[in-house]
Amino acid sequence: MNQFPSQLPTGDILEVLPSIFVVAGQMLVGDGAEAMSFSRNMTIVRDRDVLTLINTVRLGDEGLATLDALGTVRNVVRLGAMHGRDDAFYLDRYAAAFWAMPEMDLKRGEKITDPLIEGEPGPCLQSSVFAYETTSKPEAILQIQRHGGVLVACDSLQNFVGPDRFFNPIATEKMRAHGFLRPANVGPGWRRVTEPEPNDFSRLKQLEFKHVLSAHGEPCLDTALDQFSDTFAELFSV
Repeated sequence: MNQFPSQLPTGDILEVLPSIFVVAGQMLVGDGAEAMSFSRNMTIVRDRDVLTLINTVRLGDEGLATLDALGTVRNVVRLGAMHGRDDAFYLDRYAAAFWAMPEMDLKRGEKITDPLIEGEPGPCLQSSVFAYETTSKPEAILQIQRHGGVLVACDSLQNFVGPDRFFNPIATEKMRAHGFLRPANVGPGWRRVTEPEPNDFSRLKQLEFKHVLSAHGEPCLDTALDQFSDTFAELFSV
């Protein structure tokens, strides 16, 4: 497993909704004094004894033991074009099915076994795929029809309420200056790179959901539809 990117610090696996778990970890961008350290999240969905990993974050030995105690990893899901650092590690370790949009650019030999298609079922029970239609890079959201509706997002929907323990000072300064550190946000970097149009957010706000679990930021629980609808109105006038 030495051919995979190194394991970075992570927190504990936390159950945020029944049989839905989140674990935060570190991401490093850049080198030397200009390197930025910030957080990213993996969501784990359990269906009986089957586990689905979304927005993967490589765990250390203790975290992997905790993961294996939850069930058996059968699915790995890549939702965003700018993620995927640790997908190959989990695909190799568990011989899991790999779910991603067909247009996704894969760099570590991953092979899509199950494409994510707009409106089609996802890997979890009671799940379906929302795919952005106007962006320059592929990005999807997994909608899970449990607990009043859960959206699992990657870079598009974020919920940084402030810097956490994985942030270093340079990341805090730069990400605050560029509008990342606000709740119920549409990712500023993702917006700049992919240039989404308002119609995608008109479609998105029609989905039934109470919770958003993102690759970046805290879980947004119970009030997610109202909070994100306000953001869509502000940013896209929808």
